[in-house]
Amino acid sequence: MCSPGSIGAAMLKTTPLHERTARLVRAQTWRRWAGYQVASSYEPHPDREYAAIRNAAALFDVSPLHKYLIRGRDAARLLDRMVTRDVTKCAIGQVLYTPWCDARGKVIDDGTVSRLDEDLFRLTSAEPNLRWLTMNAVGMDVTIADVSESTAALALQGPLSRAILSQLSPADLGALKYFRLVPTSLAGVPVVISRTGYTGDLGYEIWIDAAQAVTVWDELLRVGFSYGIAPAGIWALDLARIEAGLVMLDVDYYSSHHALIDDQKSSPYEINLGWTVSDTKGPYNGRRVLRAEKKRGAKWNFVGVEVSWPSLERRYNERGLPPALPTVAWRGSAPILFDGRQVGYATSGCWSPLLKKYIALAHIAAPHFAPGTAVEMEMTVEHRRKRIDGTITKLPFFDPERKRA
Repeated sequence: MCSPGSIGAAMLKTTPLHERTARLVRAQTWRRWAGYQVASSYEPHPDREYAAIRNAAALFDVSPLHKYLIRGRDAARLLDRMVTRDVTKCAIGQVLYTPWCDARGKVIDDGTVSRLDEDLFRLTSAEPNLRWLTMNAVGMDVTIADVSESTAALALQGPLSRAILSQLSPADLGALKYFRLVPTSLAGVPVVISRTGYTGDLGYEIWIDAAQAVTVWDELLRVGFSYGIAPAGIWALDLARIEAGLVMLDVDYYSSHHALIDDQKSSPYEINLGWTVSDTKGPYNGRRVLRAEKKRGAKWNFVGVEVSWPSLERRYNERGLPPALPTVAWRGSAPILFDGRQVGYATSGCWSPLLKKYIALAHIAAPHFAPGTAVEMEMTVEHRRKRIDGTITKLPFFDPERKRA
């Protein structure tokens, strides 16, 4: 997923749900996401929105995602050449999460590939990818349509999300497996529902014609009221995705197409996405380099860091202060040290309301990324940089059984 940033002075587009969401943003905490104006939080603080993700259901407007329909005899061939997953094994109704790389095996972007029919796929991405798709499609029998503006997208996430959708859809959502999709309707509106999301919890994404998106939004909130549903923004989503150990473009890694130096580029193995790299399929962008990297081992890994509460408390007590916890997730660069020497850097972190832990996502150089490794993370305490004890942890921090069950 791309990084939704703070709103700027330039005129931004609004999503098909804006006429509804704009009424709910009490603190006017707008931000920019892929050229759109979206809510950071509907309330001044995201506590209730985050709680809805983990205890009830939260409704997100994720329409700014870039969306492409790839159609034709060579549709599967095009995507298989482009991404690291084996698209030939993707069945109709299946969704693949995948990165795609340049010729040097460095990640350009990540997103989902959904097989809607034998020769029809939908690709979602964080950044515009129409040019890259077109370049890879030379000589193929395929058409590529950018449907980013004509297709709205909602994410309904949380343990009660299935119960809410089942009140509005005739589909048997209890039988819908993880990373599968079903064409159906919600309140009479044709939609496609996929069992996917960016929170690491039970959840669904709903793909709708933009002109009918408001109807679906209204019905979900109406039916979801008795289940404790809450519209939610980027601040709550950030907390959940860090707990789930999910990478964010322009925060946890940079696109190789925009990186200024090689050190800013990452391979799938270096951002904990090695599991998405096929060992058996035919040629694709970066295959030769990625095979060699797997054989020799990655130089970096993307891991979790659990910050020691006693160490954090001690550093604040030295200044006569109680520990200060971030109210929203932070994004930045915090050095990680082992035996007094920098071995990596954290890219985002938060206080986890559910786990009651201070956690961070970090890039760590070999051989220091083994779970259980004791490290230190630099943090600012009353305007002074301090080293706080931490422990390397395998991702995700939070992985409930209900997500896949």
